[in-house]
Amino acid sequence: MNRIELGRWGERQARDYLEDQGFVIREKNYRCKLGEIDIIALDGGCLVFVEVKTRTSAAYGFPIEAIGRRKQEKYIQMASIYIKEKGLYEAPFRFDVVEVMPGRSGQPMLNHIPNAFQSVGGRYYL
Repeated sequence: MNRIELGRWGERQARDYLEDQGFVIREKNYRCKLGEIDIIALDGGCLVFVEVKTRTSAAYGFPIEAIGRRKQEKYIQMASIYIKEKGLYEAPFRFDVVEVMPGRSGQPMLNHIPNAFQSVGGRYYL
């Protein structure tokens, strides 16, 4: 499985997991001028922007370690664009990460990290 196929597989596993947990998927692979948000979902009344990180192993660190400050800031900016575009100014929101790795039996190992990061200093990019 190449890197692109691995990423798609991981996103599919994450979507299935989130739906099993009661999330309602609003968008898959939302694109704006700054990049792409993997999954946008509703968890109850909360809008959730989900970054999916898939790795074949933890040999080079856990998947969440690839989400540094710059990536977080970019995700916050993209979420702000989405909120403005959809007119969802009053909706509570958060940023989750789902780590996905293939298990030994071929079944995915998932780690869902709700509220993995937040907008620092209350900055919004609307």
